[in-house]
Amino acid sequence: MDAHYARWVGCAYVAGIRERIVTVSADIGIKILEPIERWIGRRSPVGDTPFYDNDRFPWIAGIEGQWQEIRAELEPLLADREAIPAFHDISVDQVDLSGDGQWQTYFLFGYGFEVPEHTAVCPRTAQLCREIPGMKTAMFSILQPGKHIPAHRGPYKGVLRYHLGLIVPEPNEKCRIRVGDEWRHWSEGGSIVLDDTYDHEVFNDTDGTRVVLFLDVVRPLTGIAEKINTFLLWVIAHSPLVSDARRRQEQWTATVNQRRRETQNA
Repeated sequence: MDAHYARWVGCAYVAGIRERIVTVSADIGIKILEPIERWIGRRSPVGDTPFYDNDRFPWIAGIEGQWQEIRAELEPLLADREAIPAFHDISVDQVDLSGDGQWQTYFLFGYGFEVPEHTAVCPRTAQLCREIPGMKTAMFSILQPGKHIPAHRGPYKGVLRYHLGLIVPEPNEKCRIRVGDEWRHWSEGGSIVLDDTYDHEVFNDTDGTRVVLFLDVVRPLTGIAEKINTFLLWVIAHSPLVSDARRRQEQWTATVNQRRRETQNA
């Protein structure tokens, strides 16, 4: 067997094993956390509902006031779509949702790791995200025209999901999300807060690209519930899922940088 081919086969085998470990660990984690999640939902001062009133989160007004600055940093990135990975290229457990390549994600932060190449070109966005209490994950979430993200649930109730509309094609009622039995649609400069552990799905039934700033923030809790949640979020940050996502993001960034150097030198 050719040595290069053997090396390729070996790398592919190791990558397959790693992906399986990540996927299985994510599935097991969800099952283990289910009873804890029900308890956390009952202990949260903001309640346990599919969507939340923006008034419950004082920091929202501040970031909404800067949405055009954030969009200004986003727009140049969209000129090179090939440099932006599909979600599953970074987080393998998302392959059923983004396997068609029509849901792309540009990570700034992810459960304790920062993508310095990205925060460097989006400094204002990065700073605004750092100022949000309990921010765990921050990225630009990009849906191509006609994309439907099928029904699914998020991994853990200890965080809430926040979306800030940046580019929302018209009619914006066709850029919509169902969480539980409730529906919302995005608007430019407008916010949506939701609990992604409810069954949810997303539609972009327009001819344009929809982009939101996508954050995970720590769910408000008090007392022992807050302490338990802090510990569990630490465990998640050190899980195979997050470690693998970090490794994949670093590899993706290195590949993009290499391509750009080769283009400049051509």
